[in-house]
Formats: sequence, structure tokens, C-alpha cells
Amino acid sequence: MEIQDESRKIFNELKQLITEQQNPKTIDIDTASVIKILELINDEDTSVAPAVRKELPYIADAVALIVDAFKNGGRLFYIGAGTSGRLGVLDAAECPPSFGTPPELVQGIIAGGYESLIRSREGSEDDALQAQEDLKARNFTALDVLCGLSASKRTPYVLGGIKYAQRIGAKTIYISCTPRSELPLKTDVAVCPIVGPEVIMGSTRMKAGTAEKMVLNMLTTAAFIRLGKVFKNMMVDHQMTSGKLEARAKRIVMMVADVDYETAVKYLELAHGNVKTAIVMILGNLQYDEARQALVLADGFVRIALENIAQSNRMDAE
Repeated sequence: MEIQDESRKIFNELKQLITEQQNPKTIDIDTASVIKILELINDEDTSVAPAVRKELPYIADAVALIVDAFKNGGRLFYIGAGTSGRLGVLDAAECPPSFGTPPELVQGIIAGGYESLIRSREGSEDDALQAQEDLKARNFTALDVLCGLSASKRTPYVLGGIKYAQRIGAKTIYISCTPRSELPLKTDVAVCPIVGPEVIMGSTRMKAGTAEKMVLNMLTTAAFIRLGKVFKNMMVDHQMTSGKLEARAKRIVMMVADVDYETAVKYLELAHGNVKTAIVMILGNLQYDEARQALVLADGFVRIALENIAQSNRMDAE
């Protein structure tokens, strides 16, 4: 009887969710030609960006929490199940090569563990207690920020993780494609892009997944811009861990410092592969240690370091 009651409860929850409704615009998609199917999918996708844009004030609040945590020795954790969990792991994995961050700074936790990344294990999303154990295993503390990802709002694994984070005093963010007023718990920030029913009923890997991916792009990109890891619109703190990334570093130094290929290579070697340091060495006419110190004084911002150097030069000239 208890199992039947729980099953009925889940059934009743799901039937009320926006993400589980039938989309009237695609009701005959099973009879459509391939090109018409694609048009219908594409038409529905156009609603995602406007839905995310409405949430920008909340996304900005979330970025502020993340930046504050990073500045005070904390980390960012994503926690989710299924598509949402995979998106969190993906965003976390992209941070080290893009922004030169240590892999532990942004971490993704998915219900069911690593195996769930490559093969769906949907039942794992129902284990609320496991979320607590998974966070403990990562030494999650009150200094950290937990960002829960649940398109449907109700994922027990995600809710369990958020409740644990709140109990120990950590800041929490909730990303869901359901109305803020319907969320099952209160977090420090809730980001709720409402994208409506999916092209295929309940397939939240589609519009909801796209909306979540857009929000995650914004969270980490904006946070690391605010931490000085971008100069103008270029990644100047990425790691040269592949041929492509090495070539990108050389090109950035060439563009910013207006030097030729050989000069860029020379200074990157002198800067031990650090793009920001190479730029400051060239434009500030500094040795390695001097450039590193200039960046430290500028909190890692290339623009501020160069402005400080220019100001110091003007004062010396006077």
C-alpha cells in the first residue's frame, strides 16, 4: 500500500508540471515530414533565449554568490540527475581548460556517479540521502555554493543535496524550468526560465536542457570575467594543454601586444606559458617577476595591471 501511495504521489506531481504537459503546437509531429519535424523543433527552440533573458536579474544574483565564494576560499558545486546532472558535469569540466582553474574549484555531481554520464540510471534520482553522502565525499563545506539543477523542480536527489547544504550553512542556487512560486523549497537564489511544454512531452533534454545550459554558461563565464580571467573578450588564463589551446595563446598574445609570432612564442616561454603574464611583460616592459607582481597587485586583471603600470610610468616621468 505504501509503495502504491508513493507511486500515486509521483504521478500526481508529474501531471501538474509544465515540463510534462502536451505541447499543442507539435501534436501532429508524428505525421510530419522530416523537414517539418525540424522546423517544429527549431520554432520551439526560439522561445528558450527570451525565457532565459527574463531571469537575468536572478542569474546576476547567483553570479554574485559564486564570485564571493571563490574570493573567500569556497567552491561551486553543481548537483543534478539525468540531463541536468550531465550539463552540470560538462560545465564544470570546461572551466580548467577555458579559465585555468584548478579542477576542484567547479565540480559537477550527478546522481548515480560517473556511470550515469554515459548510460542513464534514472532510478538514482530518487535517492535523496545519497546526495548528502556524495557531497560529504567531496568535503563540501559552508564556504561552498551548491547549485541544484532540476528541470522538473521535484528531483529528490537534488532536493536532498540542497537541504544538506542549507543545514551546514552553505549558499544555495536552484535552477528549474518551473515557476518560482511552485518550487518545493526556498534557496538563496532561484533561476526559473519557463520554456513551456517540450516538443516531445516530458523530454526535458530539449528546451529545458538548452535553457539550463545557457544559464550555466552565464554563471561560470560571468564569474570568471569578474575574477580577471578575461581581457577584453579573450580568454587570457587558459591552459596550454593541447595544440589548439597553445595556438590560441600565441594568437591572443600577438593580438593584444601587437607582436609577431616569434615574439609571442618567446614571451610565452619566458612567462612559463601564462598568457596574462606574457602580455604584461611585453606591454609593461617588465621582467617575469615584475609582471607577476603587477598582476597580483591588480587582483589578476590584465587591464588594471597595465593601467597601474602606465600611471606609475607617468608619475616617474613627472
